[in-house]
Amino acid sequence: MVCDRCRGGKAQIQRLRDRHRLCKACFFAEFEREVHETIVHHDLFQVGERIAIAISGGKDSVVLAHVLKELNERHQYGLELVLLAIDEGIHGYRDASLAAVKRNSSALGLPLVSLSYDELYDGWTMDRVVSQIGRTNNCTFCGVFRRQALERGARHIRANKLATGHNADDMAETVFLNLVRGDSARLRHSADVMTGALANGGTSPDETVHWLPRVKPLLYMYEKEIVMYAYWKRLDYFATECVYAPNAFRAFARDLVKELEALRPRAIIDTLTAAQALSRHADGVSAVGTVTAVKQCARCGYVSSQVICKACILLEHLRRGTGKEATHRHATRSVFSASDQTSCTESCAADQCKCP
Repeated sequence: MVCDRCRGGKAQIQRLRDRHRLCKACFFAEFEREVHETIVHHDLFQVGERIAIAISGGKDSVVLAHVLKELNERHQYGLELVLLAIDEGIHGYRDASLAAVKRNSSALGLPLVSLSYDELYDGWTMDRVVSQIGRTNNCTFCGVFRRQALERGARHIRANKLATGHNADDMAETVFLNLVRGDSARLRHSADVMTGALANGGTSPDETVHWLPRVKPLLYMYEKEIVMYAYWKRLDYFATECVYAPNAFRAFARDLVKELEALRPRAIIDTLTAAQALSRHADGVSAVGTVTAVKQCARCGYVSSQVICKACILLEHLRRGTGKEATHRHATRSVFSASDQTSCTESCAADQCKCP
């Protein structure tokens, strides 16, 4: 069977988006063209910006780094690209994936900056966290810590934006998770291609307190096609799942997305489109959720949506030996007294952080 695009090469893949059968060369061209169109259509980057690429060594982040470097040179975006890796401290897993990150840094010729939970969170690696709380709900800690660690790292290198490798499947999972949790505030922006200070009418980047803008150039790319791109390009990526991930609640959403994709592949993109439509038309409509004004954490000084950031709240639980309680629905509301929240100056490893 011949390629539907060039009519010359042998078709190797049928795309989920439009069912077109493409040869390898045409698949690469279409994949990169669609990522470029996402970048241009959503105005994700500006000439001269420094972009931190969050890289874990997995297929998504490795493909993101490879494609961004390629497109930056081909279309003259004028970007300075820097790889940013976070070591969560998971023995036998993260050390191996970070080795892949270092190899990609060398192969791409891009600088690499690494930060660890150990240095940022007073020795609380994920292995140490799990030793206290067990394997249930440990992703709550890792998600909060990782989000802040990426923010810290990107600010440390004075990046203008942080690029992540979230794909269409990932974001569809997030839409469903926020839906079943009844979090309409976050549901509104579950599928936004850019979040943070400059997105959705946010604050000026010149203000002292603001979220660093996060962009998702792979938002409309299916996970299966990212896998094939990485495989056929012979990219060096780490394919083993996190040892603590199988017990995560997100796994149920992932199974749902896979079932929908098998029944109707277009359902994934349609889910994102529906969530984006909700975001566009949500102004003036009340919502249930926790999205609030941007503040600075009274403890560590980092950007937060509440007086005490979630990372500091979780760290306090760990220090008290009550880590399991932190994952309960209402636990974080009563960890600190009013006086703690207004006057506490305790640092959450800020003295160890190399951020400016």
